[in-house]
Amino acid sequence: MKPTLLILAAGMGSRYGGLKQLDRIGPFGETIIDYSIYDAIHAGFGKVIFIIKESIEQDFKETFVEKLRDRVEVDYVFQETWMVPEGILIPDERHKPWGTGHAVMMAEEKITGPFAVINADDFYGREAYVSLADYYKGWTREKKNDYCMVGFNLANTLSEFGSVSRGICQINTSANLIDVLERTHIERMNHHIVFKEDNGNMKEISGDTIVSMNFWGFTPSFFQQLKTGFASFIRENAENPRAEFYIPSMVNQLIKSGNFSVKVLNCEGKWFGMTYKEDRERVIKSIRKLIKQKIYPEKLWG
Repeated sequence: MKPTLLILAAGMGSRYGGLKQLDRIGPFGETIIDYSIYDAIHAGFGKVIFIIKESIEQDFKETFVEKLRDRVEVDYVFQETWMVPEGILIPDERHKPWGTGHAVMMAEEKITGPFAVINADDFYGREAYVSLADYYKGWTREKKNDYCMVGFNLANTLSEFGSVSRGICQINTSANLIDVLERTHIERMNHHIVFKEDNGNMKEISGDTIVSMNFWGFTPSFFQQLKTGFASFIRENAENPRAEFYIPSMVNQLIKSGNFSVKVLNCEGKWFGMTYKEDRERVIKSIRKLIKQKIYPEKLWG
């Protein structure tokens, strides 16, 4: 069974100033998503599902329908604020969807086997997709609670434009995830990498530290766990209209239950993404460098 690629693309890019998911950064108008799908197809993925808002459906179909025709199966699902399991009441003050965990819930009826979850505006590289596809080769339903995460070396995920926040991974000797701890204000300083502790002090951290960049591998059992976790999340955050239901939080809960394992697949490649407009030129240069290295053709879908 070939894995499915689930692309989180419902964000409206408020910090970026537009639909960064569809910003053209390749020489023939390719988006980061194009390169993600290209890598996934070559790694052995059999289906792509976009999670989007209904208001941008036409934009996505105009961008991807023709170029992906006869290359890979494509489907779309919507993530809207009101889309919650039956019996859950939505606070009147809530005006946006509920985060990445909520987004994944939307795809339950479209997925029957292992699947990867990625961000639409992040470039992960071919190695990440190959690692996850290989991990699920020979998957059977007896392994229903067997999840994984592609981890990156911290030094390969830093920004040239200031500090970043990253999910620092604690891993045991069997390469299983123990915990993901969010660290803020991570940056290079005087040839070292440092982060800000809760007390405000800056502390050095190794560039080899494995971090989560929201590249996850799950099986269909994850959907029921999400629905159960989401119901608890809503009860606990009924008075907080800004609360977000994130994938790492759900994963941490499952690991601590002792019934789930999350294998960490270490990726030596370099990640890059577009959070701010200033990131765009760096992404364009990075793609052009990869084309010169013959990793990608100049025209991706030629």
